[in-house]
Amino acid sequence: MMKILSLAAATLLSVTATALAQDTLPEACGAPMGHDMSGMTDTSGMSDMQKAYAEAMDKMHPAMASGTMAKDPDVAFVCGMIPHHQGAIDMAKIELQHGGDPWVKEMAQKVIDAQTQEIADMIEWLHAHAK
Repeated sequence: MMKILSLAAATLLSVTATALAQDTLPEACGAPMGHDMSGMTDTSGMSDMQKAYAEAMDKMHPAMASGTMAKDPDVAFVCGMIPHHQGAIDMAKIELQHGGDPWVKEMAQKVIDAQTQEIADMIEWLHAHAK
C-alpha cells in the first residue's frame, strides 16, 4: 500500500513539476518559458528522433538564457536551471520513445525522476525566497 501511495505521489509531482516548468517559469524568473521556437533549427533531412532532440534544444536554450537574467544571482541560477532540467527530462523522454538499450532507458528514467523532483524543489524555493 505504501509503495502505491509513493508511486501516486511521485506521479502527481512529476505531472505538476513538468506542467509548471513547461508552461511558465515562476514570476521571479521574469519571462515565460513557452516560447514557440519551432523552426529555429533546420530539421530537414533529420529522423523523427533527431527532430525531437532539436526541438527540445530549441525550447530549452532561450528559456535558460531568459531565466539567468534575474538580478539576484541565486534566483538567476535557479531560473536557468529549471529549463535546463526540463530539457534533460525532454531528452530522456525521447530516449524512452526511440532508444533500445535497457541500461540507457533505465538511466533516462532516473533522469526524469530526479530532475522532476529537483524542478519541484527549485519552484518551491523560488516561491519562498525570490523577491
